Amino acid sequence: MKVGIDMGRTTAGTPATIDLEELLATRLLVQGNSGSGKSHLLRRLIEQSAAWVQQAVIDPEGDFVTLAERFGHVVVEADEHTEPALQSIAARVRQHRVSVVLNLEGLDTEMQMRATAAFLGGLFDADRDFWYPMLVVVDEAQLFAPSAAGEVSDEARKVSLGAMTNLMCRGRKRGLAGVIATQRLAKLAKNVAAEASNFLMGRTFLDIDMARAADLLGMERRQAEMFRDLERGHFIALGPAMSRRPLPVRIGEVETQGRAGSPKLMPLPATPVEDARDLIFTATEPEPPRYPVRRPSASASADLMARLAAGRAAPPPPAAVDEDAPPAPPPEPEETPEQAAEREARYEAVLREVLADPEAPYRSLAVLYQDFLVRCRGHGVEGDRLALPAFRRRLTAARAGAGMTGDPAWERATAAAAALEEDIQPVFLLLARAALDHAPCPSDPEVARACGSRSPGRARRLLTYMEQRGHIVTRNGLGNTRSIALPALGWETALGDPNAEAPADGPAGPARAGDLPGGA
Repeated sequence: MKVGIDMGRTTAGTPATIDLEELLATRLLVQGNSGSGKSHLLRRLIEQSAAWVQQAVIDPEGDFVTLAERFGHVVVEADEHTEPALQSIAARVRQHRVSVVLNLEGLDTEMQMRATAAFLGGLFDADRDFWYPMLVVVDEAQLFAPSAAGEVSDEARKVSLGAMTNLMCRGRKRGLAGVIATQRLAKLAKNVAAEASNFLMGRTFLDIDMARAADLLGMERRQAEMFRDLERGHFIALGPAMSRRPLPVRIGEVETQGRAGSPKLMPLPATPVEDARDLIFTATEPEPPRYPVRRPSASASADLMARLAAGRAAPPPPAAVDEDAPPAPPPEPEETPEQAAEREARYEAVLREVLADPEAPYRSLAVLYQDFLVRCRGHGVEGDRLALPAFRRRLTAARAGAGMTGDPAWERATAAAAALEEDIQPVFLLLARAALDHAPCPSDPEVARACGSRSPGRARRLLTYMEQRGHIVTRNGLGNTRSIALPALGWETALGDPNAEAPADGPAGPARAGDLPGGA
């Protein structure tokens, strides 16, 4: 399902949009000197996509915490939690699909790098069942992925750079889409910047940064001078999610504002010199604390993790009862059997829409589930009632057993598959369907597609793994044919060519089932 994020207008006056699904697959790099409107651009992207995808914002200056009031982001105060606690919080963020802002404002540079590494590590190492699509926005990325050693320790730089590299290089398969912003391309590690396929380049003055920006956009060096002339909030866009050619874009307005904002001139107070001396050199009561006051990390961690487990920010304390206030609305009635049946029918219709996409067999389960939820929203049905494990089982059965609803033999096959590892269930059901229909044995490309791959070699390794564990028995026939028996059911497929091409509309199992159990 294509979702266009409105970022503003082009110089021609047409809407400037970003394809959100393409952005999740290809990542984004934003570059601009201080005052170019870089943070404004990030805020516009976050606000416009908040309703469509989960978000995590790495915020070194505490500028994005205002998103919490308008869009419901949970603010994680990094200075109140230990590194292991931040890693656990990040795992819960992915599990419960909560959008968060990691506020690093109360930490020095080295501690910011360590906290960011722990948090990104928790997002990256989440369980496979929770690999939902997620935008990870990192402001001032040159702090966390520096191109050269600085004043921080080598250990802090190493762990931070490793976490950023994992995000940009390996995060896509885990549903993590990095959006990184930097003031200086020359200070950003090249292996991190090179993984982005989309670029938004703003006002830049230093020659080395202009040259790198021109190289990334495929422009000639003599054209790099144009970056000095860009106005605040104007960027040059390029990438598969935006435009195939460099496109000038003016970023639109935002709904929230940062806590600091741009400095404004204002007159000095008219204070006599003697009074000014008294104000400076005379202590007042009480004196402000020299350092930020930090709450105990253990209680803060427990409080925030409980909020994440609830799936939303903690509710405010109950207000005092007002006898003159109108009565509270009655609770929503429970779902009737007829309503439940109608909801199930809508689920089936939405699932058929998801499976109608030719690329569906090769997409990750988390992406398919996100697509399912978005389509459910369009149909006016609560998709969240169908949890991810139930969606996985329904998806597997729908692909392998289309048209088999109510067949006792097929119910027996699905019961036998439920006792196996989740990774091999789709292939088992594919073979069971062929045996039940007395059809030829599925070819290696068909088996590969059932597990979300285009590699026949992966299919052969998976069939070998299943045979070693006694789930199937392979018999070879004449003319390079084979049949596969299922001992648990007492069924066997007809002879078929293992090298035959998979039909365009053939059965296919859940996408990207992952590594084989036991490392097969």
